[in-house]
Amino acid sequence: MSDQRASDEVTALGCGWAAPGISQGRHDMKVYLMTDLEGVAGVLNFEDWCTPQSRYYEMAKEFLTEEVNAAVAGFYAAGATSVLVADGHGYGALNPKLLDPRAELLRGWATSWPLGLEEGYDLIAWVGQHAKARTPCAHLAHTQGFNYLDLSINGVSIGEFGQLAMCASELGIRAVFASGDKAFSEEARALVTGIEAVAVKRGNRPGTGDECGAETYGKRNLGAIHLQPELARARIREGAERAVRRARTESFGLIPLKAPFERAALFRGKDGSGRTISRESHPTSVIALMGMPFKPGPLAPDDPALRRLTDG
Repeated sequence: MSDQRASDEVTALGCGWAAPGISQGRHDMKVYLMTDLEGVAGVLNFEDWCTPQSRYYEMAKEFLTEEVNAAVAGFYAAGATSVLVADGHGYGALNPKLLDPRAELLRGWATSWPLGLEEGYDLIAWVGQHAKARTPCAHLAHTQGFNYLDLSINGVSIGEFGQLAMCASELGIRAVFASGDKAFSEEARALVTGIEAVAVKRGNRPGTGDECGAETYGKRNLGAIHLQPELARARIREGAERAVRRARTESFGLIPLKAPFERAALFRGKDGSGRTISRESHPTSVIALMGMPFKPGPLAPDDPALRRLTDG
């Protein structure tokens, strides 16, 4: 996900009207659904599937939109009253024509973080999400870009999922469902106790890729075994429905947060050398911290952030 590209665009839908299917006579159950492309079943690699120049990009967008529709169907079956779908892939990856008409579409946010999420939503979910950088046996793993080696908040290593999940927890919005590759589903469960996570494919290359520079890391984790897309959608629908039903009676989905907050971002050098680090802090807010600019500087060999990677 590239929030810089996304923020250059405008919100496609959602200006304060009630979404189709809302019953004003009962408690609203509002779901915010973040999407990405690399965690979708059938999306095989970056070059052929993930950019507008890719020969299968339109097919990839269709695959993602149908996985989103499966999740939307599950949410509504469990009693959701509105679903806002955020297109989080850098180039845009949803086909509005194919999107379930009960859902609203968000593309672009007024401020960088928390990516259009705001108080008033009850639940947050993810479809098409990939694992964070350095994850073994992950498919198309990265954090924002291939130049990231790791990003952590208060010493907890997180990827794109974790960044938004922490922002959601600050707002009191529970993370209840996520789908993507198997390594990502394990990442989600490790960070958010009780979350429903559905795996639609599994990567097959071990190791962290720490020896790689940005360009070589982007070509590293291309192998995976995929579910057939229709089967993947069926599992997503089941998991999404189960997640919302559980959320009505169970307390889960919030990450414990303790201020103050420090963010440490490690960036790859060329072929694993010349790494840099950017370290920022905020006394009270993860959201404010995530909105702060990065200022990379030299990375000392004994930096605690680097030691955490080695120890892990």
